[in-house]
Amino acid sequence: MDDELEDRVLYQTYASYMKFLSKFALGVPTLNSSVAYMWKLRLYLMKPEVIICGLLLVLLIVYLQAVEMWSKDFMGKIQKSLGYSTKASKLQLLSTYSEKLSWEIKKDASACFAIQGRRPRMEDRFIVEENVNSDTGIALFAIFDGHAGDFAADYAKDVLMKSVTSKILDAHNIINGKVAETPPEKKPKPEESEENKENIAVDKNSVTQRRSSFRKSYSSFTEECLQKGNCNQAAQEPDIYNLNALCRPLNKEAFLNQNSPSQKTEKPQVLDTKCYIDSGKINYGKLLTDEVLAADHELVESAKKIKNFAGTTALIAVLDGTKLVVANVGDSRGVMCDSKGNAIPLSFDHKPQQVREKKRIQEAGGFVAFNGVWRVAGILATSRAMGDYPLKDKKLVIADPDILTFNLRDHKPMFIILASDGLWDTFNNEEAVAFIKERLDEPHFGAKSLTMQSYYRGSVDNISVLVVVFKNGTFRVGSSAGSD
Repeated sequence: MDDELEDRVLYQTYASYMKFLSKFALGVPTLNSSVAYMWKLRLYLMKPEVIICGLLLVLLIVYLQAVEMWSKDFMGKIQKSLGYSTKASKLQLLSTYSEKLSWEIKKDASACFAIQGRRPRMEDRFIVEENVNSDTGIALFAIFDGHAGDFAADYAKDVLMKSVTSKILDAHNIINGKVAETPPEKKPKPEESEENKENIAVDKNSVTQRRSSFRKSYSSFTEECLQKGNCNQAAQEPDIYNLNALCRPLNKEAFLNQNSPSQKTEKPQVLDTKCYIDSGKINYGKLLTDEVLAADHELVESAKKIKNFAGTTALIAVLDGTKLVVANVGDSRGVMCDSKGNAIPLSFDHKPQQVREKKRIQEAGGFVAFNGVWRVAGILATSRAMGDYPLKDKKLVIADPDILTFNLRDHKPMFIILASDGLWDTFNNEEAVAFIKERLDEPHFGAKSLTMQSYYRGSVDNISVLVVVFKNGTFRVGSSAGSD
């Protein structure tokens, strides 16, 4: 009985299965005909939406394949050029690649390390002079962060710093009784001297009358200097830029059109070195201010001739005995680590959104707009710089440096850091000081490690870090044993 029941179940299952297959085969005759199936498929594929989606899918696949092949080929070339054939870590590869595009200098008590980073070209420049002329005991350090090209940064490094060094040496020689005689061809004739005296008297009155209405654009001539008659030439007022026109959104064509010959200014007068000596000491604040403004004037005039729009920040530090003087134009920054490990700012960034800077820009007829970051006229991310001549003609950007003076006896510093904004995009003052403090025993006093760490943190700018180390709160190298 059980066997009979089992046979019936199997039979019914088999019969049901065969009926199902028969209905399926008869209901879909296209499966039996490949030609008929392809014909139906063709009609479906010819629909516009299917064609468009298919094309987009094909283009996406081709693009991804091309990117993958290009990236593999590019990285392969890098690895081959660096001799990187093993399967090492990604960090090691980035480190090797970055060091190939790096610049460095190491001296007795200071070091600087700079990398191009993720920028297409290197626009940072730096100066490291631990003892100017080897016998003055005066140290000179500088960081220049160029933008829109390296023309302005090169000019600042080569021309400005050469002039600053020359003035410091002249002042040092005057104080120490080593005054070089004026070359015969530069000595003024007696009649010219009398004429100059008259011109100085006239210009003195002119300066006094105009002081309330505007500020000189190129130099910090003082009435005291004019009274002493210590200037090489008679002081002359520059032509004043036209500040009445409203600032409009600027482009390259507008920049070129607004610079007519009538807007050219006279060459700024250069003060005699004696004007920078006060009570037997060098007035570095006044010297650096005049030199930066004079160099900026010449830079702007040179840039106009070749239609070069480049600009640069300027961060200059002078160490003379126990005195530290820092001049800053732009957003490169300096910070000091005192004896307690505190971070003491040596400069403050010039940013367009700051109340003081924004007010000055608006009073000059300009505006500040947000374009990724706050920018002058929607263009420049720093409100002060050397160069940038299109923005200089309207006084939207100025080159007037902020001067801060520090007595090292009060702070007894361990070290100072001068760096371009590529570092400060990823580090704040306290973080940078803490980082260097733990690495002063490294070959570059931690400058290289800090630079590379900023790169690994994602800084997209050029990065330059200069570290100056003090011992017992003083900076002494070679014969630099001067005191304040």
